[in-house]
Amino acid sequence: MSEHANESHEAHTGPIKTPKQLLLAVLFSFVVPVFIIIGLVHYVTGHNLPEAGASSTPAEIDARIHPVAQVEVRDANRELKTGEQVFKAQCSTCHAAGVAGSPKFEDAKAWAPRIAKGYEALLNSALHGKGAMGAQGGGDFDDVEVGRGVVYMANAAGAKFAVPQPVAAAQAKN
Repeated sequence: MSEHANESHEAHTGPIKTPKQLLLAVLFSFVVPVFIIIGLVHYVTGHNLPEAGASSTPAEIDARIHPVAQVEVRDANRELKTGEQVFKAQCSTCHAAGVAGSPKFEDAKAWAPRIAKGYEALLNSALHGKGAMGAQGGGDFDDVEVGRGVVYMANAAGAKFAVPQPVAAAQAKN
């Protein structure tokens, strides 16, 4: 029975049998990783990096800290762009080639379902964005100018929309 007890006792012992083995196991499992981490931290932070903003030009600093919102003052009496001018400047990038599912310019078949929804729906899509097309409202063009671009494209595909006029000009005619 003592042989059986001795065998079961040896079956439950670990791989470390001497104090020297214990010391090496502690060294390799705790001390070595700590030194590796310290070395990595020293390597990452040890480079000679300039202070933040030290080598920036005044223009780079201004670009980095500019305000999120900006006020743009436009001449209220400036001449509004035509639909063709708006199309060439803003819309032709996608609508000339039919990029990302946009209807091609003068493609009556592609424009027909959109024209059927009416001018207001087309203008809303142009101003607020739809699908892959981003919002055009608040960009380089006035809402009336974006509307003129919409009318230009839709009329080229067979619609009969009237060219939008600025609110002040429409009220002056009445």
